[in-house]
Amino acid sequence: MPSTINELLQAGDDDSIAISGIDRPDLSYAGLRDVVAQTASTLNGLGIGRNDRVAIVLPNGPEMATSFVAIATCATTAPLNPAYTQEEYDFYLSDLGARALLVEKGSSSPAIEAAKAHNIQLLELSTEPDLPAGTFSIQPANNNQYAISDSPGMAEPDDVALVLHTSGTTSRPKIVPLSHSNVCASAGNIQGTLQLEKDDVCLNIMPLFHIHGLMAAVLATLGKGASVCCSPGFDALRFYSWLEQSNPTWYTAVPTMHQAIIARAKRNEDVVRGARLRFIRSSSSSLPPQVLFELEQTFEVPVVEAYAMTEASHQMTCNQLPPGVRKAGTVGCAAGPEVAIMNESSPELLSQGETGEIVIRGANVTSGYENNPTANAENFVAGWFRTGDQGVMDEDGYVTITGRLKEIINRGGEKISPREVDDVLMDHPAVQQVVTFAMPHKSLGEEVAAAVVLREGESADEAAIRSFAGDRLANFKVPRKILILDEIPKGATGKLQRIGLAEKLGLA
Repeated sequence: MPSTINELLQAGDDDSIAISGIDRPDLSYAGLRDVVAQTASTLNGLGIGRNDRVAIVLPNGPEMATSFVAIATCATTAPLNPAYTQEEYDFYLSDLGARALLVEKGSSSPAIEAAKAHNIQLLELSTEPDLPAGTFSIQPANNNQYAISDSPGMAEPDDVALVLHTSGTTSRPKIVPLSHSNVCASAGNIQGTLQLEKDDVCLNIMPLFHIHGLMAAVLATLGKGASVCCSPGFDALRFYSWLEQSNPTWYTAVPTMHQAIIARAKRNEDVVRGARLRFIRSSSSSLPPQVLFELEQTFEVPVVEAYAMTEASHQMTCNQLPPGVRKAGTVGCAAGPEVAIMNESSPELLSQGETGEIVIRGANVTSGYENNPTANAENFVAGWFRTGDQGVMDEDGYVTITGRLKEIINRGGEKISPREVDDVLMDHPAVQQVVTFAMPHKSLGEEVAAAVVLREGESADEAAIRSFAGDRLANFKVPRKILILDEIPKGATGKLQRIGLAEKLGLA
């Protein structure tokens, strides 16, 4: 088992394809290892070495993937969302203690001004369209002289490979440092769960500033010597042409992406029939069972849902590929780390069938948040990491998430799982997408609300949907307000976000 990313990248045969792009020549593993060696030499020569943090602000694509792995072999990568404002970059670059910022040559990103304000070294990435996908070189943005790094060479297992911030939906974002040991353990877990082989091809449509795409699509694939095709980012209108061109054996996405893909399947039946997909993976938020079944019917391959988070270097549980068991509505069984259910008010592990907080421990789990002793004391208990998710484990070890503890709706003392309401509303024949959330109420504290997107060509009003829910839910769980929208606001990675939605929709 590799314990550093540099070791992980040795898995591929020299002439095998490591990275491909859309309408670009392929990059072999030999070529990728050359890019890694050149990058390490360049960074060391610019005074950047092990555990020095390099923030990366690049568009999705092959160069984002290869710069992530190449920089991580000899320094610490900190990918940031290219859509951030200068104010956001100012916070993240400062909070990270970034040593350098990498952008495309000629970039006008507001990250540049933020980096200048903090006297952060600016690096430019250059590439040529006729070179293999993912090939790049790095130059400093000025001609200053830099001292040779005092920690040169390739990273070691305990060095930090990757730092990411938590989403910070309810508090200041927390820094999650992930060591080489953490990410390599996670890559191995994902490879085993998905039964990856060297001839597999992953089509990546996930943003590469997020743990999902970085780990599941890129590192797990490269660590098996397989191939990853890096798209420019999710585009439902172009997905089927990418599927046809890259001919992948699998792809991974969040549920909203899967729903958009399904919505266009009938217009692309020839591509669907010609696809050689072996399976489809879903992660990062709850996959409604209705969407899982529709995906399986459309592509005629198994769909596996995984449960993951940044603090676990991504994957924690996953449903199994055949001949293993897939249980719709669950996030599967432990898929790497140990998983248990803990009493929400004391460090007591609960029995099967009892509802409590999901906790994990294992080699893929971060050793702790950076510079945040309060969060560490709250989230690491008796050797377990508290996920903040409420759930229950069945007799087979399969976990059902009943809700995010912070998202549970407290309606006058009645606790309501928004996921339960989601699942009921998704059964309405006109409903394509739904997210249930709390909205403020003067006397009850919180009331149940839902945002709904209807299927193309279907119609339903608020009263009809409420009536449908009323026949299937206890009265106190029925949404008192249902908004029918063309699109539900999403986070940067395409996830539907309950917290803060009432305010975004003018209900708070």
